[in-house]
Amino acid sequence: MRMGEAVLAYGGGRLDRAGALRTDPARIEGLLADPATAVLPLWRDHCLVDSDGPVRLTGHRASLVRAASGETVFLGLDGDAAVFAVDLSALTEQSAVEMAGAARAVDVRALVGRLDTDDAAVQAYARGLLHWHRQQRYCGTCGAPAVAGGGGHVRTCTGGECGRLLFPRIEPAVIVLVEAPGSPGRCLLARHAGASEDAWSTLAGFVEVGESMEDAVRREMAEEAGVTVTDVTYQGSQAWPFPAGLMVGFRATATSEEVRVDGEELLAARWFTRAELRERVASGRTLGRVDAIDHHLLGTWLAEGD
Repeated sequence: MRMGEAVLAYGGGRLDRAGALRTDPARIEGLLADPATAVLPLWRDHCLVDSDGPVRLTGHRASLVRAASGETVFLGLDGDAAVFAVDLSALTEQSAVEMAGAARAVDVRALVGRLDTDDAAVQAYARGLLHWHRQQRYCGTCGAPAVAGGGGHVRTCTGGECGRLLFPRIEPAVIVLVEAPGSPGRCLLARHAGASEDAWSTLAGFVEVGESMEDAVRREMAEEAGVTVTDVTYQGSQAWPFPAGLMVGFRATATSEEVRVDGEELLAARWFTRAELRERVASGRTLGRVDAIDHHLLGTWLAEGD
């Protein structure tokens, strides 16, 4: 979650996930009945917010929202109080907003600049878990319905001869700051398909079956940019539940300055000096998404100087 002193968005947070409570249905029911328990309502991957930020319900309104929800999941303990998330996706947006006493529905990524790191982390956690429930209604092995259990952290196939346990999926991806060999210091940025003409970012890709993270770094750099890299070094990771990602940051050094983009995922790639990146920052352009790990990879590299 941390790179130097920077705290990356969507990870960490103050919640005690209290995993041991998930397998105690009586305790979960008791927590749901506690008037101090907080309920976070979401609608189709969006936070329900009022003028103060994401809505956090307790008492009678929390009970009403839970009764209308498609899924209720236990997130953990915030001090002595339990925190649950509920999914109102079966309702219309207006109905969900009104039921929660909110003003509107907003993606957490649009709010991250207003939220402290703890609130952003718990909202992203709730979003990812509820999204998984909507996508995992049936067993992928036998096709039978799957029912939620474990406080919302497992679904069980109801097929009599199957009974498979289904757990939330995490999809790891590597994101890499590639440095040029020799001096002056330069890093490789690319323009991705669909991006604007002057949108440059670090290179990334999903980890495949049978690969280590470092294997994925070497393969992705070769496939997308025609770059062979060495000195692959882990820098940090970031929760990215949009819907189920884990972003793992690396640095690597290219063996040559030759670049050959694939023309599909990447349309162009070029080497940038620190002076060029400073000019971009001075002109008001950001280095990657401000809430994403690539922003910190680039910022850390830029701060090191030549």
